Amino acid sequence: MNIPKTDKKRLVIIGGGFAGISLAKKLKDLDVQLVLLDKQNYHTFQPLLYQVSTSGLEPDSIAYPIRKVLKNLHNFYFRWATVEHIDPDHQYISTSQGILSYDILVIATGTITNYFGNKEIEKFTMPMKNIPQALDIRSLMLQNFEKADDSPFLENRKALLNFCIIGAGPTGVELAGAFAELKNNVFPKDYRHLNISEMQIQLFEGGERVLSPMSEKASRKALLFLQKLGVKIHLNTLVEHYDGQNLILKNGETVQTKNCIWTAGVTGAAIQGFSKEHLVDRLNRYKVNHFNQVEGFRNIFAIGDIAYMQTKTYPNGHPQVAQPAIQQGELLAHNLRNLLNGKKMKPFRYNDKGTMATIGRNKAVVDLKRLKFGGFFAWYIWMFVHLMALVGFRNRVIVFFNWAYNYINFDKAARLIVRPYKPKE
Repeated sequence: MNIPKTDKKRLVIIGGGFAGISLAKKLKDLDVQLVLLDKQNYHTFQPLLYQVSTSGLEPDSIAYPIRKVLKNLHNFYFRWATVEHIDPDHQYISTSQGILSYDILVIATGTITNYFGNKEIEKFTMPMKNIPQALDIRSLMLQNFEKADDSPFLENRKALLNFCIIGAGPTGVELAGAFAELKNNVFPKDYRHLNISEMQIQLFEGGERVLSPMSEKASRKALLFLQKLGVKIHLNTLVEHYDGQNLILKNGETVQTKNCIWTAGVTGAAIQGFSKEHLVDRLNRYKVNHFNQVEGFRNIFAIGDIAYMQTKTYPNGHPQVAQPAIQQGELLAHNLRNLLNGKKMKPFRYNDKGTMATIGRNKAVVDLKRLKFGGFFAWYIWMFVHLMALVGFRNRVIVFFNWAYNYINFDKAARLIVRPYKPKE
């Protein structure tokens, strides 16, 4: 890899998500050579991916070039590369662009979709972890509506217009709500010759309630909001497999659908090179101490979703959401300064600012430490928080005007099949 040799220590960050970016932004005056590696050349605001997949936003409104985000850093190098292997004993990493040595390594690779070993589910369902996948969902949705509009066969139309979402966490709930709004407000105007009542949105959850990471009050409100929107919810329902046409449930029931989206779980995007003792097997996350150092290493750190830190408050690790990742990145920047200056590092303590999810127009739920509520005010707070969290003034402006347009006109402007999706066979 073509990175200039230097007398300074080389600090390598793997991953340009919330954790990696929040760390790098705080390292402006640190006397090191800073290298950031990512398999994309942009940072993605993942909480709004579902709006890209349901035609609410264009992808460039929730993505921002990494080089532009970090343009004010000195002695900084970005490389568009996939990291394939880490050699912690000899302190180098192997990438798709070559080999690079390091003095300090920070792993911030986040998560990937977890299919729990089900190869059929992996092959035929649609994941939604990045922008290309969100665009695939958008294209498949619109393609199937075009096919349904031209199909004279009722059973075929029903399969084309049946949208099944597996997993009722925040992503699944928000996606179901967005599909329901398309059905209620947008598609009746676009497809005037279709019987829109043939479109179904079905949400499948293996547990007892939707939004299980949130409070029971939030779960009840979200369930009520979804039902009012016309979403059919299946609780305590496990999926056996899916072949691209038939969704088979554990109870033996078969559901015909050509739109199956998998939001049922994630697993850590760990990199080869570490022994099993450094990972939590079932989660594929690196075990870290309270300073985010990977156990057994002084100069290797893991932050964000890939880090598994046990505390009294979080015995099973911190939640895999944006705030822990951002806070760990910011604290690690401070700790790296202390480490290089021979000072003590500060242990990480997560400041839980609350959890929220939106179900649709004027419908959201918010869990704060002492207050839990839902409805219009929660929806307003959700919009404000997500708008301010976007990277870049341009993106905030674009998203704000898109939301204002959608709200006033009951419309979604990005209904384009730019890149047709070809289902797997």
